[in-house]
Amino acid sequence: MEQRLIKELTKIVGRDDILYDLKDLIAYSYDATPRQEMPDVIIFPHSTAEVSAIMKLAHQERIPVIARGAGTNLSGGTIPVRGGIILEMSRMNRILEIDTANQRAVVEPGVINLDLQNALAPLGFFYPPDPASQKSSTLGGNVGENAGGPLCLRYGVTSKYVCGMEVVLADGEVVEIGDYVADPPGYDLRGLFIGSEGMLGVATKLILHIIPKPEATRTMLAIFDTLEDGGRAVSEIISRGIVPGALELLDKKMCWVIEQSVSAGYPTDAEGVLLIEVAGLADTLDRQVEEISEICQKNKVRELRIAQTNAERDALWKGRRGAFGAVARICPPYSVCDGTVPRDKLAQALHRVGEIAEKYHVLIANVAHAGDGNLHPLILFDANNPEERAAAKKAGSEVLDTCIAFGGTITGEHGIGLEKMDAMRLMFDPADIAAMRRIKEVFDPDDILNPGKMFPPDESQPQPTQEEVA
Repeated sequence: MEQRLIKELTKIVGRDDILYDLKDLIAYSYDATPRQEMPDVIIFPHSTAEVSAIMKLAHQERIPVIARGAGTNLSGGTIPVRGGIILEMSRMNRILEIDTANQRAVVEPGVINLDLQNALAPLGFFYPPDPASQKSSTLGGNVGENAGGPLCLRYGVTSKYVCGMEVVLADGEVVEIGDYVADPPGYDLRGLFIGSEGMLGVATKLILHIIPKPEATRTMLAIFDTLEDGGRAVSEIISRGIVPGALELLDKKMCWVIEQSVSAGYPTDAEGVLLIEVAGLADTLDRQVEEISEICQKNKVRELRIAQTNAERDALWKGRRGAFGAVARICPPYSVCDGTVPRDKLAQALHRVGEIAEKYHVLIANVAHAGDGNLHPLILFDANNPEERAAAKKAGSEVLDTCIAFGGTITGEHGIGLEKMDAMRLMFDPADIAAMRRIKEVFDPDDILNPGKMFPPDESQPQPTQEEVA
């Protein structure tokens, strides 16, 4: 990047909020995927006005801009494939308002998900979307990916809880989308921006819906000798009209990996376990636990453990929320797939994943939001071995093929980013993708906001190189 542009950007944010030394560029050249590309500069704005000024300059000079939070995304969504500006939002991290009477929280995008939860807890409220990365992922990033989490079965994903947004568009214009109150008039543009992976605008303020914490929770670990038995139990629990707060499945390999890192008390000899949590009024939970126990017994559960203390509950959840980190301790360069299938096809899909692992000679450990059929096979490989890297990529592609074959989709909550662009052609025909491109062009005609993501390359058009853009 030219020195004159560095100077102009420094005037906007100040010397303490801009980085361009090589070591800093390397630190922001990757996310939680193996891909790595170098940005030209990293900028830390503190206000909407600064973001607007940065975007006006970027628009004038046609410089790519990639909005980034904590970089925990698992699809290559914040990789700067064409260089440019990393707009690091982590210093816009204020909780501006908590209004329990109207069930609203107003936050800046750099607020960590768990920090908001901790601020709400003493007030008896919580924010339901709870990705496993909630200790580090930002709310802006959660909105960009439409994040879910273990509680999404009962409560829904991020899109259900974003009431309004302040957004800076590609040319620096600031717009308000949605509102503090419910059902504002006019077009509801939230659906375009939530899950758009930073390709349509940069959120600088979020108005979120918060809800009262349930009066009580009960947490169970159901241990099964076959995935089929566990899968049938999942389907029957939902078909009975029971909607647990969470319904998670972990396979044998994942349980073993977790126990090497966290003493959660998971068995290492069972084919699969279900982590089940029910929430609601205290006097209704015993009946729900009893019904779930009956369903599990009917489906040949080996053992059903019910947490008796908060410490036991916390240990069970520590294992689940620490699953990805536990895998990283054993094999840091792993690839995370994220697809969905109808919940009654989950066991079949996981068996197919096992066959794919054998076919490509890779180790795959599985965790899934079983209640809504969202599976996360983690493919372990040696990054220094080209053959293993290639095998892992082929295995991941075949996992997505499997999800589609079972009537599912290529992502449940991790987004498309770089990792699944080619798979978009499996889900959508050319006319569908062309319609999405036209929406992108309306909001970002120069393609400077997170370019090179989500859409497979248009083979009829030459693709610019990073050198050409820079």
